[in-house]
Amino acid sequence: MTPHVEPDPQAGAAVKAADRAHVFHSWSAQGLIDPLAVAGAEGSYFWDYDGNRYLDFTSGLVYTNIGYQHPTVVAAIQEQAGKLATFAPAFAVDVRSEAARLIAERTPGDLNKIFFTNGGAEAVENAVRMARLHTGRTKLLSAYRSYHGATSTAINLTGDPRRWASDTASAGVVHFWAPFLYRSPFYATTEAEECARALQHLEDTIAFEGPQTIAAIILESVPGTAGIMIPPPGYLAGVREICDRYGIVLILDEVMAGFGRTGRWFAAEHFDVVPDLLTFAKGVNSGYVPLGGVAISEEIAATFDKRPYPGGLTYSGHPLACAAAVATIQVMEDEKVVEHAAHIGETVLGPGLRELAERHPSVGEVRGLGVFWALDLVRNKETREPLVPYNAAGEANAPMAAFAAEAKKNGLWPFVNMNRTHAVPACNISEAEAKEGLAALDAALTVADRHTV
Repeated sequence: MTPHVEPDPQAGAAVKAADRAHVFHSWSAQGLIDPLAVAGAEGSYFWDYDGNRYLDFTSGLVYTNIGYQHPTVVAAIQEQAGKLATFAPAFAVDVRSEAARLIAERTPGDLNKIFFTNGGAEAVENAVRMARLHTGRTKLLSAYRSYHGATSTAINLTGDPRRWASDTASAGVVHFWAPFLYRSPFYATTEAEECARALQHLEDTIAFEGPQTIAAIILESVPGTAGIMIPPPGYLAGVREICDRYGIVLILDEVMAGFGRTGRWFAAEHFDVVPDLLTFAKGVNSGYVPLGGVAISEEIAATFDKRPYPGGLTYSGHPLACAAAVATIQVMEDEKVVEHAAHIGETVLGPGLRELAERHPSVGEVRGLGVFWALDLVRNKETREPLVPYNAAGEANAPMAAFAAEAKKNGLWPFVNMNRTHAVPACNISEAEAKEGLAALDAALTVADRHTV
């Protein structure tokens, strides 16, 4: 695939200048960033105004599950805009109802009611509100290695350092350690030990916090930005049992892991667990128009049969976003995208990444499912010391910055977070494209290797 426009550095400079003059970027020191001016994108690639093309191993922010500019979804948005571009959420609108039906058909268990939001953080906010109102309790438990969004409660639920600046300790959130055998907080040596000790730790946390005070436990089915740590067998089932025993609502956050990312419609399917509430966004419509939501169990939905739910959004179930969701789900069915994601993970990405780990001293561990993978980069494979310190910045983060620069030099746009790089391309990436990405990672890892001991 080649760029659809001739290189135009002057136009790129103008875009960059306007951005720097007026756009305030998230998670950034505004004077220290240099955003790439993007001229276009299609499929698994995007390109700049200088004609440089990049294979996107980030899927945007892990949301372009069917790639950029899929013609079926673009056409569906255009058609809906001509028919009914917008309408208030209190009304029954055909495309909104159809999107809800298609999502409910694919969620596990009895999650048959869909509350639409504009994105994942709002989905988490509303799921938590539902849990609190349903139980009459206030406290929330979430894992340290997690990300749940940047709105008020969602950022307090988040476990990574992005929480720190906004954490007022007033949101009723208690954090606990979820399982992660490679960097076990429980001194476990096997998955079975890690699972048992993590569940005991959660039980102890609940006991000391007071089970009767806890409204919900929220977990990413497979944590995303925090490192793509696959729960050990039995863990999520164990959490489900604990929640049932204490009357605690189980919320599974599938904002990143859902809609084919792990090779299933939802990652919870890998573990045969049905939550009470499931949050989604991102891949539901490949990010073409902002959309998220909460899939709600029959029991919790019944709480609001006669009692008004005190929440809503102006653009809940926006027709353009729902049209994109309907078209995306249909594309995923017609083109067998979910099955393809599983196949690529099993036959190309998984084996290819593990082969890289064997040859590169900087790769400590490979973990993942489908098109959802992480390489844990280390200074020493024996000690497992991370390649850069936790939450490193500036000179301390130089090894990861050098790795990322080398990847881009080789035509790969990498997902980099702390001491990890994630391989999270579009779910419909071709085998040839996936192998192209592996080759670029191979070259970039030679730079990371220089920082090993």
